[in-house]
Amino acid sequence: MTRTVFRNGRIFTAATDLARQWTHSLAIEDETVVAIGDAAEARGGEVVDLDGALVLPGFTDAHTHLIMMGQALGQVALTDARTLDDIRELLREARAADPDAVVLRGRGWLFDSVPGGAPTAAMIDAVVSDVPVYLDANDYHSCWVNTAALAELGITRDTPDPLGGAIGRDADGEPNGMLFETAAVQYAWGRRDAATTDAERDEAVERMLDAYSRAGVTGVVDMAFNEHALAAIERAVERHGGRLPVRVSAHWLVENTGDLSRNLAQLDRVVELARRPASPWLRVIGIKLILDGTIDACTAAMGAPYADGSNAEPIWPLRDLAPVVAAADAAGLQIAMHAIGDAASDAALTAIERAIAANGDIPRRHRLEHLEYAAPGTAERMARLGVTASLQPVHADPAIFANWAAMLGDERVDRAFPWPEYERAGALVAFSTDAPTAPHDALANMYVAATRASALDPSVSAVHPQYALPLADAIAHATRDAAASIGDADWRGRLAPGFAADLVVIDTDPFTAGAASLLTARPLMTMVAGRETFAAAREDTP
Repeated sequence: MTRTVFRNGRIFTAATDLARQWTHSLAIEDETVVAIGDAAEARGGEVVDLDGALVLPGFTDAHTHLIMMGQALGQVALTDARTLDDIRELLREARAADPDAVVLRGRGWLFDSVPGGAPTAAMIDAVVSDVPVYLDANDYHSCWVNTAALAELGITRDTPDPLGGAIGRDADGEPNGMLFETAAVQYAWGRRDAATTDAERDEAVERMLDAYSRAGVTGVVDMAFNEHALAAIERAVERHGGRLPVRVSAHWLVENTGDLSRNLAQLDRVVELARRPASPWLRVIGIKLILDGTIDACTAAMGAPYADGSNAEPIWPLRDLAPVVAAADAAGLQIAMHAIGDAASDAALTAIERAIAANGDIPRRHRLEHLEYAAPGTAERMARLGVTASLQPVHADPAIFANWAAMLGDERVDRAFPWPEYERAGALVAFSTDAPTAPHDALANMYVAATRASALDPSVSAVHPQYALPLADAIAHATRDAAASIGDADWRGRLAPGFAADLVVIDTDPFTAGAASLLTARPLMTMVAGRETFAAAREDTP
């Protein structure tokens, strides 16, 4: 049995008892933490001198999209392009760099970087017209395509809008190059999935695993799992000798077909997978339901109209939602519901209340994802129902907030992303990044959480600093509570005897150096189950 002792640094344990949140030494035997403090040094072992570095529990990204993230890391990055000319220049450069490519894919563009917030196919055609171009919006709820892509997808003026989505059209009814919500899923993503090979998915998985290991992330929760993702992660487990550098839990994406029997039939596969023997490396634990869209695209379901007088219908009306939630709840599946607008979160909680009434007192820990604007009282209602608030600090980054605020344009803006409400109400709060809709960098995520300032552009002033959280609380939500959000509270997510040896060593201590140091701090080493998955000393010492 190998025993390793970490000493001569600061170790944040993420204990719920404030008196035990910090220690100076940590002992690991094989895959498990066996002692902390003086007891860690009592029996000796191989010593790791931290030299003043900071040790944290490994981060769990409690809401992410693994295959899409790996694919995005290989696509044209457009978030920093703040004008149409900037976007076009990046596309022109990408096309010139790979003239033999048969398709061009980009990701991360922002609505307020396009004139009038209204992208068109012609805008892309002006620089790339010879191959299909697919550009996923920063929120991954819309896809902007060129004329060649519309032709490839077979979209014409006669193509009907799918349930829960829309094909953008010009004044004459012709497709204009925008695909919203389920139109993006069914057409753009459907084409992408059909054209992607297993080898390409494997490359994406390896990019994702490497990126997360370098970021100090030791666990992830995928929120759009399907057969392609399952097969790709299973192949990765085999390639890596039966274990992974990141623990993967997954929610299976269930789509609203508009037909109750077909909706319920989708649960059968999830129940089958959830009943497989438990694995610490890959498990399917529940379902994901996308109830609405996003505020930036005016597709989130709101209780009151947007500034332009419009509103959006839910993708899952309550009549379709409630039976699926009740059936999944009865089957013991965790239910995660994307609910950005207040009408969506209200419907989600109503469906859970009906499931509880129907199924009685059984173990459950359901989740609402995002909650960018929720009506007053929502946090208290969630706490009563035992529903987790799954939140993404990076979505509140001030550098991308202006368009969000403009779409609402009223007093609702003052209650944007009010994380302390959920804490005060007693709801479990789990932090994540929703990569690739935002950067996967765990430390940058903590910077936004602790300051409400921008990690994308530090020159932008903080927005709603009253909603910032103490750094210790933010890190606890991204480690201990993120693990607890999927039922792992008793074995990982904090550093304590008997818990998994999942940790990250950071070169800078932001508790003493200040929150701003999170923007330059870097992981020195990441460990999962007692094994190094990343070591900067050998690869790229900051």
